Amino acid sequence: MPDLADLGYAGLALDRCGERRDASGFLEGVAADPAAGIVLFAGDRPALRPEGDGLAPLFDRDAAAGMGAAGAEVFLGLDPDGRPCFARQHPAEAADRLPDALFEDLRTVASDGRLAGSALALVGYARAMLAWHARNGFCANCGAPTRMESGGWRRGCPACGALHFPRTDPVAIMLVTHGGRCLLGRQARFPPGVWSCLAGFVEPGETLEDAARREIFEEAGVIVGPVSYAFSQPWPFPSQLMLGVTAEARGDALTPDLSELEALRWFSRDEAAALLAGDHPDGLRAPPPAAIAHHLLRLFVERETAGRTP
Repeated sequence: MPDLADLGYAGLALDRCGERRDASGFLEGVAADPAAGIVLFAGDRPALRPEGDGLAPLFDRDAAAGMGAAGAEVFLGLDPDGRPCFARQHPAEAADRLPDALFEDLRTVASDGRLAGSALALVGYARAMLAWHARNGFCANCGAPTRMESGGWRRGCPACGALHFPRTDPVAIMLVTHGGRCLLGRQARFPPGVWSCLAGFVEPGETLEDAARREIFEEAGVIVGPVSYAFSQPWPFPSQLMLGVTAEARGDALTPDLSELEALRWFSRDEAAALLAGDHPDGLRAPPPAAIAHHLLRLFVERETAGRTP
């Protein structure tokens, strides 16, 4: 089982104050706190500042004001020291107004490790919340403009009274095994040499196990038996919950869906270990540690290693 501190976008220690957000004066009080920290976005890129060997995401109110008017500001919660945390959305061109900050692609700084741990989890959380607001400016019930309420934790429709809440879409991501090997695939959008676990959205009316079996059969033509939950990961692109499972295939014949996958193949335990170590003889690689697929693959390698006899 991975340490949540090593699993990207997970392990955030933040009190979201769900029971207090609608209390009289609470949001006004935290917004006025001079110690408040703000995750700033210019378009899709967060503002980051160098700190030690990595990057830090929180800025004060003065820095936020320097970027101009915000499109949205969301209350994220209180950190373990009681410091209020917010997220603010600005247009992409506002990055020029904060010259001392780095505006970086979130996937890039997560993959190269410059943003990690609770800082990465906070930025991912902020991105997911702001992206939801950007996509929900109009009521899905009647089409009228909605307005932000409860510090950004819901949008209300003044025309029909409907309430809309931030959503998370469940995705099954599967480490399929058979005979001491694991099944990995490549999509054309992956970086060169990277192979990863198969994944797909859980559809209405499905259990997680049903979704995993369906996706594996659709993408690989493989029938699987037992499916077991392993661990999960928030994935803010724009807002998924990756549900990691392991599954045992009934056979190893493959019929890949080439409209979804560029390639599909079985990897031995030794090859999987080489993918993780970055020394595969063919130059192939696992996803970076920020991705749940990396940890599913490591789980397979470590379990297989533990099961070997001397």
